[in-house]
Amino acid sequence: MKKGIIGKKIGMTQIFDEKGNVIPVTVIEATPNIVAQVKTVETDGYNSIQLGYGEIKDKHINKPEKGHFAKAGLTAKKHLREFRLETVEGYKVGDEVKADIFQAGEKVDIQGTTKGKGFQGVIKRHGQHRGPMGHGSMYHRRPGSMGPTSTPGRVFKGKKLPGHMGKETVTIQNLNIVRVDMDKNVILVKGSVPGAKGAILKIKSAVKATN
Repeated sequence: MKKGIIGKKIGMTQIFDEKGNVIPVTVIEATPNIVAQVKTVETDGYNSIQLGYGEIKDKHINKPEKGHFAKAGLTAKKHLREFRLETVEGYKVGDEVKADIFQAGEKVDIQGTTKGKGFQGVIKRHGQHRGPMGHGSMYHRRPGSMGPTSTPGRVFKGKKLPGHMGKETVTIQNLNIVRVDMDKNVILVKGSVPGAKGAILKIKSAVKATN
């Protein structure tokens, strides 16, 4: 059954399994989410739930958001994310979704926004090689030939050039949940996840789960 929750990346650490092996894990804080809206095939054409996460003062949200929460009879939440489900039976507005919807050993997909690197050249952005560093070379870190001149007289689409790097929405698939700690409302996931510390993450059941 598909399920999901919103969490916040706390950082990385390591734990030991029963055999003494070191497992690198990402610690994700998943305090209880609130169901802010339920969508069904009859009303919206598909099944999904909208979850709210994190506290925020009313003065920091706009009027449409205020109306959305007022209609649901909820206090304002800082982050909203929608999760498509096979069925929304058992969910109603105001329900809490907690970290224990997932168990150790389950596979999940985690979506987040990667670290922003600003404007970068082709060496950092695309891993290209530099030219000779001798002063006479006159060609060190530039992107290289732009392509044909008279024909077609333009740069082909898709050429790897300098530009904005990072701050993209990325999903890492088939991550393994190592532990769920309900006392601290955290989920420990093996490996790394997108984003810096404090990044908001969307954790959902793996769509390509493998054993």
